[in-house]
Amino acid sequence: MSGLAAILAGRHEPGVFRWHAAFPPDQVAHTVEHAAWRFAHLDAWPTDTKEEFLERMAKAIDVPDSFGGDVNALTGVLGDLDVGDHGLVLLWDGWGPFAHCDEQAFSTALGVLVDRAADQERKFVVLLRGDGPDDVAIPSLD
Repeated sequence: MSGLAAILAGRHEPGVFRWHAAFPPDQVAHTVEHAAWRFAHLDAWPTDTKEEFLERMAKAIDVPDSFGGDVNALTGVLGDLDVGDHGLVLLWDGWGPFAHCDEQAFSTALGVLVDRAADQERKFVVLLRGDGPDDVAIPSLD
């Protein structure tokens, strides 16, 4: 977990990253929470539509189902999200099917997450785990 550990320790800037570590989500959660960060797990298998992504995202970050169900509402929810004292790590398992099946919606959703991760005062990290299109320009944390 060295790349993640560097973020949690403040030696690496938060952002959106590909992450190939095979640790179980509960072990990642333990590591993140031990560093006093919040953790959320977006289990997106086999999500391949924008609607499914938004539903699963709402569940992962624990927002009401009535948040609006569109990308604009997601932007607002993420802006108001409680990240705790240090920040929040979102582990997104299974992002590939969505990226393959609806490139435009995936790109829009990814843009929202990248914009949110750019807020350095309210730290937000997204780890995209699993295979996905090679042409998606996301740096690796490995």
